[in-house]
Amino acid sequence: MTREPVFDVLTGLVRAIFWAQGLKIDIAGGENIPRSGGAVLAVNHTAYLDFMEVGLVGRESGRNVRYMMKAELEHGIVGWLMKQCKAIGVDRTAGAESYARAVAALRDGEIVVVYPEATISRSFELKEFKSGAARMAIEADVPIIPMTIWGAQRIWTKDIPKQLGRHNFPINIRVGEPIAPFEPADDLTTELRSRMEKLLDAAQRDYEMPQGARWVPARLGGTAPTPEQAKVLEREELERRRAKAARTQR
Repeated sequence: MTREPVFDVLTGLVRAIFWAQGLKIDIAGGENIPRSGGAVLAVNHTAYLDFMEVGLVGRESGRNVRYMMKAELEHGIVGWLMKQCKAIGVDRTAGAESYARAVAALRDGEIVVVYPEATISRSFELKEFKSGAARMAIEADVPIIPMTIWGAQRIWTKDIPKQLGRHNFPINIRVGEPIAPFEPADDLTTELRSRMEKLLDAAQRDYEMPQGARWVPARLGGTAPTPEQAKVLEREELERRRAKAARTQR
């Protein structure tokens, strides 16, 4: 692994945070992360900080992953950190350019992290997948590595108070076997989601989930919104954002 001083420092900081929180991180399938060459790393999205676990999995496999991040963050100290860590800025008004940058990184042998759900799942179930991960893998001719994280939503997610202290939460991470790219992209996306459903089930297996807990899916006896209820909450959130943007532009 090529030395990247800033990435090295940030990784050390992440490890220190995990130690301070007492997180019990269990990784299974880490051998499925390729030690060289490009790959799309597709991850479920349930928490604001789950990118930290993603980066740790990469480092445990000798790789520095490349995140796709909002282009509006490409300023100041965050922008500098993004540049040093070779993050790929995503501009929603110039999606084709962001997509091309991701494909170029994959062809250059990088591991690019993609959240196929695009946004955090309030239900903690897998949402509908966007096809971007599949299209990137097909165009760059690289595999997709499916990965799921379970337990990170207990620390910081939408609609639930943060738990940033020392809590000793277990975090289960499951990495699946590489999926060779094939067309059409919609079929590859369906296969990816199916694999990730199985990995999520494996990550949840034997994980203690109290009945009625807000971070537990309704299907498993918790009080998280159902996928249908979560869609309503997401629409309401989007409407509030649009209204706020409209007021700002006046």
